[in-house]
Amino acid sequence: MARNRIDEHEARAGHYHLLPETEVVSLSDGDDSRLNQLGYKQELRRGLTAIANFSVSFSVVSVLTGLNTMYGDGLRYGGPLTMIYGFPIVGLLTLIVGLSMAEICSAYPTSGGLYFWSAKLCGKRWGPLASWLTGWFNIVGQWAVTTSVDFSLAQLISVIILLSTGGKNGGGYEASKYVIMCFHGGILLLHAIINSLPISVMSFFGQVAAAWNLLGVLLLMILIPSVAKHKASAEFVFTHFNTDTGEGIDNGVYIFVLGLLVSQYTLLGYDASAHMTEETKSADLNGPRGIISSIAISIIFGWGYLIGITFTVTNIPYLLSEDNDAGGYAIAEVFYLAFKDRYGSGVGGIICLGIVAVAIFFCGMSSITSNSRMAYAFSRDGAMPFSSVWHKVNEQEVPVNAVWLSAVIAFCMALTSLESYVAFEAMVSIATIGSYIAYALPTLFRVTLARKSFVPGPFNLGRFSILAGWVAVLWVITISVLFSLPVAYPITTETLNYAPVAVGGLLILTVSAWVLSARHWFTGPITNIDNS
Repeated sequence: MARNRIDEHEARAGHYHLLPETEVVSLSDGDDSRLNQLGYKQELRRGLTAIANFSVSFSVVSVLTGLNTMYGDGLRYGGPLTMIYGFPIVGLLTLIVGLSMAEICSAYPTSGGLYFWSAKLCGKRWGPLASWLTGWFNIVGQWAVTTSVDFSLAQLISVIILLSTGGKNGGGYEASKYVIMCFHGGILLLHAIINSLPISVMSFFGQVAAAWNLLGVLLLMILIPSVAKHKASAEFVFTHFNTDTGEGIDNGVYIFVLGLLVSQYTLLGYDASAHMTEETKSADLNGPRGIISSIAISIIFGWGYLIGITFTVTNIPYLLSEDNDAGGYAIAEVFYLAFKDRYGSGVGGIICLGIVAVAIFFCGMSSITSNSRMAYAFSRDGAMPFSSVWHKVNEQEVPVNAVWLSAVIAFCMALTSLESYVAFEAMVSIATIGSYIAYALPTLFRVTLARKSFVPGPFNLGRFSILAGWVAVLWVITISVLFSLPVAYPITTETLNYAPVAVGGLLILTVSAWVLSARHWFTGPITNIDNS
């Protein structure tokens, strides 16, 4: 007896056409069918499993990257208390942001991710503008993340060289800003080459990267405190609040707030799972799972890492001093001293820094992967200059032009550091604030304009959806304000926090481009399916 049947998740969401009972449908067929209904044909190879999708986001979040890069700022603004208690607080609120994003991702599993969501949630009237704003904040934020990650790796490499040649006090080699820029360019070149390989190869690298991050955190959080000859007390780790910022700030609440940037910068980039959905099997479930699991596991491992490493901190002013052997790179000095004090040589600490360097390398690699998929999707809908170039895929079904575009832009953004490190910091500030604005926009549209019309996918928050959405939006508004506050007094051209200038500049450019040009031709996501 022939009957019609439909997948239970698809029936619940109300998205899919009925399929005859006699037809055998694979998972990829269902994914491709859903993508067709969203307006796109399958061009990328759908070969990522749930683990592989998670691995990309987890590698981009990379607690070894964010926490080690920003550890010095954490010590300066509040110290142990801010980091130990701030990280789980920020983590919980970030998880709520991720849950709201995951719900929308389940309904619209496309590589475009956030800008596509905004378009669909706002309808025909406001969809194009919402899509335009979200898309540009998302992609520029992603490029800024790649820039900051690979530049931080270039800086760490220069510190490893410095320590390996005797340290600052031993006359070690200090790389110039031009040498660091060459390191940055070489790293991006390697990332572009790796990302030009087939997705099956990238999937393998991504899973290795995730394993490296997990095992690296476990190893270092145990090894460094075990080796350290001089250890901090539990009272210091869990209660010490550093108010000696050296930046003219003496208000405790203000200092604590500034220290939260360490945690928020670390928990960034999990939208990669959304951008990989067109290459993921069972994307409407595994995409959301990738977002949520990458945040949750990063919170657990990151918190443990912070506690373990902070037990080796005994002299905050020295770790922050540019006169130490690592030239003021706090985490490098922590590792170096742990082994030097115990064994008379800091070689073990340098090796541990190498573990961190590999994790940062993997982070940048996965960041380029996410960047390229976003650029591919955004140009597929005609939103970028020379769009026809960037959305092309090669015979291996990889958007290779978008890969190299992302690498080149990340290099150009870092060039600002040659003129002024303040200008570079302004660029990088877009990585956190700009990205989170892009995260919040579709959620805002979900809880306002599409509150009643939104049709959830198989993953949804049920009755908690609206509450979680508002919490996410309010948290993003809060951090956008907090991280735009001055970080030093008196305020000069050298101490001004250029985050609001950079983000405001991006907003002005994006809106101006819309008013002057894009509103006449950009209509939001467009189908690339030939219906003739």
